[in-house]
Formats: sequence, structure tokens, C-alpha cells
Amino acid sequence: MNDPLQDPRFFADPYPTYARLRNAAPVQKVPTGSGGRYSFVVTGYAEAREAFNDPRLSKNTARFFAGRPSQRDLHPAVSQNMLATDPPQHARLRGLVTKAFTTGAVARLRPYIAGLVDELLDAWPDHGPVDLVESLAVPLPVTVICEMLGVPEVDRRLVRTWSGDLFAAGDSTRIDAASHAVAGYMTDLVAARRGSPGESLLDDLIAVRDGQDKLTEDELVSLAVLLLVAGHETTTNFIGNAALALLQHPESLARLRAEPQLLGNALDELLRFDSPVGIATFRYSTEALTLGGTVIPEGVPVLIAPGAANRDPDRFPAPDQLDLDRGATGHLAFGHGIHRCLGAPLARAEGELALRAVISRFADVRLAAPAEELAWRHTRLMRGLTTLPLIV
Repeated sequence: MNDPLQDPRFFADPYPTYARLRNAAPVQKVPTGSGGRYSFVVTGYAEAREAFNDPRLSKNTARFFAGRPSQRDLHPAVSQNMLATDPPQHARLRGLVTKAFTTGAVARLRPYIAGLVDELLDAWPDHGPVDLVESLAVPLPVTVICEMLGVPEVDRRLVRTWSGDLFAAGDSTRIDAASHAVAGYMTDLVAARRGSPGESLLDDLIAVRDGQDKLTEDELVSLAVLLLVAGHETTTNFIGNAALALLQHPESLARLRAEPQLLGNALDELLRFDSPVGIATFRYSTEALTLGGTVIPEGVPVLIAPGAANRDPDRFPAPDQLDLDRGATGHLAFGHGIHRCLGAPLARAEGELALRAVISRFADVRLAAPAEELAWRHTRLMRGLTTLPLIV
């Protein structure tokens, strides 16, 4: 059996594969790469939610790969970040940045985000073709997180390039090179901000490192790199996926145009319907356990699939239908438990303001190409479009 999560058809539309796997068993063993290696993939909603909360599924990648031969050269700032830690280290690191992403903190950012959305949409043509990914879904969250971290405007295009390269599935040389480039850049930026401090989130982290000794220098750089990259990748996919879903469901689009106050609640259904994260980041079993009736031995990778769980009919009836009236607040698009996406409030705000503006400003917006011809990113981790060509 080949790895079903590496089939080219999977990247274009993963949901038939997810359904087949889930129908066979909500937790099952699948081959991974070559050499007889394997993982367990979790596709059922109840099982995914349970797995997200199970402390026997560790995210400590450094411990898992210690002593294993590897030809990879990922920079430690990328391979050993906060996402790849367990308690208590995880709680310590997360606690240092949580306040910047609370609902209240994000509410204070909304006027800035709305103004940025308007600025980006002002550059769209009055009539003609435009790529929503390139001209809105990418620059909006990149600009916001760079502004929060104090990344100079002149460097933001480099950030976009490195981030894209980090998710270049199947091209390990490119990924490794990008990891060193972004880590080196952040190391230099930390040094520059020390010499000329400001009021950014990065300045706050530097102050913690230098004044309270709660953060090592390596942890500081790693945390900054994680915020920089994770702070926009998921949101880019969310905006693109949600826009496509609405364009493919004109009745839902028309309803939101007529009743814009529904958009806030509709975000959960859009996140559920085509989740921006297909497979959650790495976990492995620290001891044998049983999940969904399947025995998982000690020391093997476990892949939790929010994209599959959010289409589980046992939790969401008629899951392949976009239903704006559905109560979808329990979706797992942002994960669950202690590792739930820190930036979820920011992603929601950016998605809401971007979609609201496009819907209200462009009454005749439509796809410029058949949906089946659209190009998707070739990574099982992220579910996102490379382009979304529109006619406005």
C-alpha cells in the first residue's frame, strides 16, 4: 500500500481520501515514505479531539529524532520551536506571547487590519482579473504579523519567500535553506532591535530574555521565527479557501451579501468546510495506547487530521455541504487542547474583515477559471490554494 496522503489527487481534493480512511477505521496504520516506516492517521472527529488532549502523544520532535540518522539540515529555530515542545516548557513559552493574541488585543488591532484590507483592495481593478491569494490572502496576514513583530517593510517580501519555501513539500534542500535564512534573519533583527528598541512584540520578548531570564537566546529566536511564519500561513489558506467555498456556493455568497451580520458566525462553518490545516503538526506515542479501538504501539508518529475530522458525519451531518446555519463552533480547524492555535482570534479577525470587504465591494466577483483547474499547495500539512484567479 502506498502512502494515501502523498497521492497527487489528495492535494487537489483530500476529502474522498479522508472519507475512505475514516470509513475503514477512524484510526489506522498507513505507510510513511520508504523503508517500511509507518504512522497512524486519525480521521474521526471524536478520536481527533481525544488525541489532541492525550499527554501520551508528545510533540517533542528533538527527543523523537535523537540518535536517528538523517540527511536533513533544518535550523534548530525551526525544528525545535514551541510547537515541538511538551509541558512544562510549552506552557512557559506560550505564556510569554499569549497576551498579544487575546480577543481583546486583537480587537484593538481591527481598525488597523480593516484599513490594510481597504488599502489592498483599492489596488484591485474596477473590472478585470485579479489573484485573491497574491493580492490579499498573502499580503494581509504577512503585513499584520510583520507589523506586530517590528519587521521592517523592506524585508517583508523576503519573509513571504522564506515562508513559502518552508512549506515546499518534497524539496528538503529548499526547506532546509529557508530555515537557515529565516533564523539568520531573525537573529540579526533581534540584535538590531537590542540596539534600537521599540514597542513591538519582538521588543517585549527581548525584554523578557534580557531582564527576567525566562527565555534563552535560542528560545527567543525560535519563538520569533514561529510567530513570523505560523502567524500568517494558516490565515492565508483560510482566506483563500473560504473565498473559494463562497464562490462555489453562490446562494451562500448572496445571503452573506444581503445579511453581512451573519459573517461572524459563518466563519466557523467556512473553517470546518475546508480547513486551512489538513494534518496537524508532528506527534508521536511515548507509550502504547488505544485510540478509536486501534492499538498504537510506543514510539510511532501519530497524524491527527483536522481536515478529516471536520468532515466526520457522526459530528457534522451532511459534512460535504456548506451550511451557514450549521452550529460549527466545535470544529478542529485550529486544533484543540493546550496546543490550540495561539493566533486563532487574529486569524478570525483577518478572515472576517477580508471576506466582508470583498463581498461588499465587488458585487459581480466570480472565478476566472474552473474550480477543478485551480492549483493547490503540495503539502499535506497545509490545505491552501497557490492562486485564486477572479474576475471583478
